[in-house]
Amino acid sequence: MTSERANAARDLLAFYVEAGVDAVVGDEPANWFAEHAAPLLASPADAEPYAAPAKRPAARGDLSRAPMSRPGGAKPASDGAGLAPPPAPEVAIVAARDAAKTADSLERLQAILGQFDGCALRNTATQLVFADGNPQARLMFVGEAPGREEDLAGLPFVGRSGQLLDRMLAAIGLDRTSAYIANIVPWRPPGNRKPTPQEAAICLPFLQRQIALVDPDVLVCLGDSAAQTLLGFREGITRSRGRWVDYDAGARQVRAMATFHPAYLLRTPLSKRLAWRDFLAIKKALGG
Repeated sequence: MTSERANAARDLLAFYVEAGVDAVVGDEPANWFAEHAAPLLASPADAEPYAAPAKRPAARGDLSRAPMSRPGGAKPASDGAGLAPPPAPEVAIVAARDAAKTADSLERLQAILGQFDGCALRNTATQLVFADGNPQARLMFVGEAPGREEDLAGLPFVGRSGQLLDRMLAAIGLDRTSAYIANIVPWRPPGNRKPTPQEAAICLPFLQRQIALVDPDVLVCLGDSAAQTLLGFREGITRSRGRWVDYDAGARQVRAMATFHPAYLLRTPLSKRLAWRDFLAIKKALGG
């Protein structure tokens, strides 16, 4: 019986880790989104051992890895009442559009996005996952959302999916110095779930500005979420993949294509032959 309880406890802990839980804050669950959350500790004296250490300033140029007072950079309310609820989606979308317009560089965009509180995903994520690769590259990939490994590292596509993407790039003579990589949403959804349409819509203005600043020659959407959000596709990825369309980047039209997400290819290896065709088409579009 003891062995069964131990196994059950291990399974429960594994589930919590996969769901993004990385700290114990009390014996009872607390609603961090409540307007006036109850205090977790009985008295101020009880709270002393749990006092947060002094913050160190983040290094310049590395904003995505700045220390954060709460997961995802969420700031506690000044009266200790917990996290304030995010604004309504339509309000957040307008705020995102206005904020993204002010970014005249990728560094500035990253800083603005790091302070943006209109998307509730930042409250459950460890940190912002902005981008990886070469901002001067002619090729840009856009995936769905960070996973657990990406959330911990602060970089997109560093887990098994990222390793497969690296191999796919190598197969056409490229690597991460030849591409720029981002996601539809820059914060990990709890439990690695798919971003909701509202979450994607709120983050979209920042991604659109990011694409405009990178100004790639070829834009590749990895998976359904990216293809539907950026390119307006309505059919599934199996029907939409491999088809070139024009993406309006503001200053000019960019050749864009959708293909399978590497995570899907790990689950469905038979589709790798179709992805190989797409990557050969990408190589040709780049003049290779």
